[in-house]
Amino acid sequence: MEVLRLLLLAVALAAVVFLPVLIALVVCTDEIVDRLTCGYSEWRERRRERRLIARLDEAVDADAVAGRVDLGALDRVDRRPLEQIAADLRCLRRERADGTRRAVVWHSSVLDAYDDRLRLACRALGITEHLAELAGVDRQIERIRVEAELDAAGLRLPASRPGQHERHH
Repeated sequence: MEVLRLLLLAVALAAVVFLPVLIALVVCTDEIVDRLTCGYSEWRERRRERRLIARLDEAVDADAVAGRVDLGALDRVDRRPLEQIAADLRCLRRERADGTRRAVVWHSSVLDAYDDRLRLACRALGITEHLAELAGVDRQIERIRVEAELDAAGLRLPASRPGQHERHH
């Protein structure tokens, strides 16, 4: 009888302690899942960028040994870090996809800034590009080619949202 009473007391105590925790978990499940998902996505993105940087380091070291790259050019004060260029590209890509509600001048400015960052990324990764030399459809095709080259080099850009297209200017 005494053992049953102690067991019942232990169960009651556990219920009093854990019941608020269970209620909080049920109420906040969506928020917890969102935080875990966002945390994982950020972790994956940081991991991907670290791998890209490691591959770039290996490529630059190999090119420097072969005499194809001037490492002094990489230490310029005005040189933007590749991580910042990639972040700019992602932001401008989102702005470009969301530009349907904006003026043509705004869209043109965003596209020019996006192309400028593409050129910087290509220069940093040693990828040949011809964005400045082309216009119209040819420039759009070159932009897609350059994005694919950057993706192959490890610089991932999010896909444009379906149903949203660039405005032509």
